[in-house]
Parts: sequence; C-alpha cells; structure tokens
Amino acid sequence: MIGLIVARSKNNVIGKNGKIPWKIQGEQKQFRELTVGNVVVMGRKSYEEIGHPLLNRKNIIVSRTKKFMDENLITVSSLQEAIAFSGDTNIYIAGGYGLFKEAIPLVDKMYITEVDTIIDNGDVFFPEFDVNEFNVAIDETCGDDIKFTRTIYTRKN
Repeated sequence: MIGLIVARSKNNVIGKNGKIPWKIQGEQKQFRELTVGNVVVMGRKSYEEIGHPLLNRKNIIVSRTKKFMDENLITVSSLQEAIAFSGDTNIYIAGGYGLFKEAIPLVDKMYITEVDTIIDNGDVFFPEFDVNEFNVAIDETCGDDIKFTRTIYTRKN
C-alpha cells in the first residue's frame, strides 16, 4: 500500500519559511500510528527540517544533491527507487510538495489532516488533485484552540 500523509491549512498551506506552520497538541498522533513499523519517504528539505531519522520505521530520503546514511535511513534519487526499495512494506509519502505531486497518481490512500486555520504568507502548498478519483471519509475532528479534521481519501478502482 502506498499512502500519503499530510496536514494542510484551510488555504492549502503545508509550509512556511521551511517549517510546518503550526504546533497543535495531538495533530501528529495519526502520523506516528500509521508510520511506525513501516516506510516513510520524504524529500531532502522535509528531512532536514526534522533533522534526524524517525524512530521505529525505515526512513527513505529522496535527494539528488545530498546523501544521508544512518540506522534505518537511506538516500535514493527518485520516488520510484524509494518504492522499489520498500518491498512489500506499507509506504507513506511524507513531503514535501514535489514528492506529494509526483506521488498523488500512485497512492492508494491519502491521510489528509485539514487544519482549521488560515496561514498568511505560506510558501509551500499541497498540490491540487482530482477529488473525484477518491472515496472520501471524514474520520474525526480534534483539537482545543485550533481544530483539525482527519480525512481519508481512498482511490476508487
């Protein structure tokens, strides 16, 4: 299964000044639950923002300019290479924009957390996609000060 996991604002922002533009208690819980024990694929900038391999999962970084090596961490030069390297393990694409755009036609599911906020001057946006290619299920709404809704998009056969 190839999945994509992202949080985006109401105005489709996923990044601002090289960072995720919010810190919301509990928002990353689903990310951990889905990805632990599986493969997480991310681009170089997303990895550099985190700064270390994610624990208890295989980390694959897609980069043509830098090589990262560590325990449970490798670098490949393309999304296709990352998918091939993953074998039968569930794969979760975790950003950024370029990988999301390339992965959308390939994914079986997208786990999109819709954050109930508007981010001014965001500089990275989630790519447009045809929602008609997916069945949409609203999972849960959480959050105290800032609400967020987990939405699951499952590709139609």
